Amino acid sequence: MQKVIHYERGLEKFKPLRNIVTYDDFDRGFNGWLDLTPNFVNDDYRHYPSEVDLASWAPSMISAAPMRFAATHGSMEGTYSLKLNTKPVANRYEEKPADGSMGVALKRLSNFDPNLRYVQIEAFYAYTPQQDRLGFGEEDLRAFGFYFDLQDHEYRWMPGVRYVNSVNGKLTKKWQYWKVADGVTKKDWCYGREDGWQRPGVDNLWYGRRHADGSADAFQWVPDGDQDLLYNESPDKLNWLYFRLLIDFQRREYVELQSMDRTFDLRGLTPTLVTPYKSITNLINPIFFVETDTNRSVNLFLDSVVYSTE
Repeated sequence: MQKVIHYERGLEKFKPLRNIVTYDDFDRGFNGWLDLTPNFVNDDYRHYPSEVDLASWAPSMISAAPMRFAATHGSMEGTYSLKLNTKPVANRYEEKPADGSMGVALKRLSNFDPNLRYVQIEAFYAYTPQQDRLGFGEEDLRAFGFYFDLQDHEYRWMPGVRYVNSVNGKLTKKWQYWKVADGVTKKDWCYGREDGWQRPGVDNLWYGRRHADGSADAFQWVPDGDQDLLYNESPDKLNWLYFRLLIDFQRREYVELQSMDRTFDLRGLTPTLVTPYKSITNLINPIFFVETDTNRSVNLFLDSVVYSTE
């Protein structure tokens, strides 16, 4: 049988692998992206105990990006994007994240290919603080990033990257990749808690000790990872940026990160491998997140996302 494939014009701006599993243009709705919430499975629908309030994150929403002075901004193509936002609250960088200081959105997928070699995520995105006060505002956004939550037949692992934009009000502008530092214990990881479900290498975005220079138990600096991303002078100006992360699923290694016109070679770098969790073999969840650095809400807008495999 000869196949005739017709791609949507919107895919022209991406560089997908051979199999396009999902193409999400948020002008057409949520496309299955939703908030990350804990498991409400205990008495009175309580979730498992944790030192971090996993139910406090601000909800994601479909947004036309309304601004205080510039009216409706719209998206890169069309009107709507997926908006991740935070509440106007933050702790110092060295402390555990304040309740509500992050926004997280994910899509729940699975692996159906027994010979899967590569997984890749691409997105066009923009970031900005809420336009609620005078000033430039760039330093009010602490970090944003992306990671895959994966489990194969041997390990659960979370390869991801994080752009550290600001640390306690000081612009930093460097990329990190997800890998737990050597010697980190469960007590170190979980803010003094030694029981429970949390394990070093799972949910790096809010666990592990953080340090005043931007380093942390959960992240390592990308070699030569400085990058001055475009932030256009005012909170009401969105410039859409390109992001791509490629992972070698069989070797459980990073391959490369492309951010705008730069491609960082990540070959040889590995995420942390964790003993598998019950009942989630073949899990593939792509996840985006954003974090504020001050008592001001910040936003991460996703115009469109492509998940592809090979």
